[in-house]
Amino acid sequence: MEGKRSWHQHYPPEIKTSIAYDEKPLHAFLLESAEKFPKKKALHFMGKELTYGEIYTQAAKMANYLQQMGLEKGDRIAIMLPNCPQAVIAYYGALMAGGIVIQTNPLYKERELEYQLNDSGTAFIVCLDILLPRVTNVKNNTDLKHIIVASIKDYLPFPKNLIYPYIQKKQYNMVVKVEQEETTHVWDYIMDTAQAAYEKVAIDPKEDLALLQYTGGTTGNPKGVMLTHYNLVSNVQMCNAWIYKTKRGEEIILGVLPFFHVYGMTAVMNNSIMIGAMMILLPKFDATEVLKTIDKLKPTLFPGAPTIYVALLNHPKLANYDLSSIEACISGSAPLPVEVQEQFEKVTGGKLVEGYGLTETSPVTHANFVWHERRNGSIGVPWPDTDAKIVQAETMEEVPIGEVGEIAVKGPQVMKGYWNNPEETDQVLRDGWLLTGDLGYQTEDGYFYVVDRKKDMIIAGGYNIYPREVEEVLYEHEAVQEAVVAGVPDPYRGETVKAYIVLKDGHSVTESDLNTYCRKHLAAYKVPRIYEFRDELPKTAVGKILRRKLVEEEREKINDKVNTN
Repeated sequence: MEGKRSWHQHYPPEIKTSIAYDEKPLHAFLLESAEKFPKKKALHFMGKELTYGEIYTQAAKMANYLQQMGLEKGDRIAIMLPNCPQAVIAYYGALMAGGIVIQTNPLYKERELEYQLNDSGTAFIVCLDILLPRVTNVKNNTDLKHIIVASIKDYLPFPKNLIYPYIQKKQYNMVVKVEQEETTHVWDYIMDTAQAAYEKVAIDPKEDLALLQYTGGTTGNPKGVMLTHYNLVSNVQMCNAWIYKTKRGEEIILGVLPFFHVYGMTAVMNNSIMIGAMMILLPKFDATEVLKTIDKLKPTLFPGAPTIYVALLNHPKLANYDLSSIEACISGSAPLPVEVQEQFEKVTGGKLVEGYGLTETSPVTHANFVWHERRNGSIGVPWPDTDAKIVQAETMEEVPIGEVGEIAVKGPQVMKGYWNNPEETDQVLRDGWLLTGDLGYQTEDGYFYVVDRKKDMIIAGGYNIYPREVEEVLYEHEAVQEAVVAGVPDPYRGETVKAYIVLKDGHSVTESDLNTYCRKHLAAYKVPRIYEFRDELPKTAVGKILRRKLVEEEREKINDKVNTN
């Protein structure tokens, strides 16, 4: 980016407006930290700790084993894991082998998993043992050749590793026993038998992909966002520059955000590996467990989402825990309420600021300053080397300062495009500028505000939910004639999923019936929480259902309720 921008006047001396980014593969960070801090703790997982030397050796073994199985440069490998040591080891091992990682949500149902595997042409997958039945059921309908099976117990300390199978049986009503076979591979076997000497692969950081991160869109099926090594390296180096008080080799970062989400992957996993921090891995969010962990292990950095901070603040025993180790938090995935920000800072004594980004930007483009001026309600200012403007999407012409238009961004973290989807790529990438689909405005001195989403995407509890996907499932129900899904305001999740249903003549179905049906076909966070049955839905003259009208009706109901009270 050439020239000064209006927001640069706010940058403190500690943050440079432009950075010299490392043109190297993303996995080079692991090698460097392992060389500098071989004995330092890299991971803490439910009482088990691994050093940087151990993580690197195990990632190298994974790289070697993948290459022995036939993985070649550019082959795709899916990682379907919660936050656990294998998620980190498999990720870096896959990159070291020359593979492209496909982060896959462990909550995905078979239909969602099958689509992603087929669209990406994935041949390898690493999954948890309890997910093996799901993967096996779709294998014959995909290009999958090899399944690597990991278990939570693999890295549990004694005696937790002995107890875990009983917990698994109680929790999931299954005990999975996996044996090493030609196409099914057991994690422990790989770590016991593979050599740490893998074949180094030549990587062009600006051209070669590190990640295909799937995200939804206005046209239905999720799209694979192509992120290069350079995209991810530059964004994590921007992150480190923004939180400039971090000390290499000394920080402890709380990993509550899932690594299969690009925000958790960058702000927690890649950032930790780059600066030699210790990552505390929590496989799922549980407010009590998070509070206990902060009290005991004293993390200094805590990237999160508003719903996480809200849940902690509303915990009945919050006062029993010491959260004073927290120094900085960047909140993403959804707007951060001012009262949550202020209350959390009061409880911890640390700083909590709002950031902004999207999957297509690795993900962060804007944030408020952690230790300097911030503006409530604003997403802050663009990060180093990141340009932004408010435009009319059709012409790319800038709108006057203060007027609402579409936010467009440009920078080294912006994706290469959508996987095998040049039409969608051309719609959002214009001469290096990415149209975000979000509507907002800019102040005279360079602060940005988001006012609405152009897309109909719903963000509930930090998860992206795409209405059409839910609607397609509802339309498959024999009793449903018409269905439309929209995000409606929710005090905890930010938004929640509401389905408006018109039934076929002569058919009847209950809210409970639809809930049970949807849970069979959709990840839990996508399932509608509210159903409303109607005789008809509002439509345009050509028959298009007016989703926005339904959303406006919901807002009017809330306003009427507030005014009445």
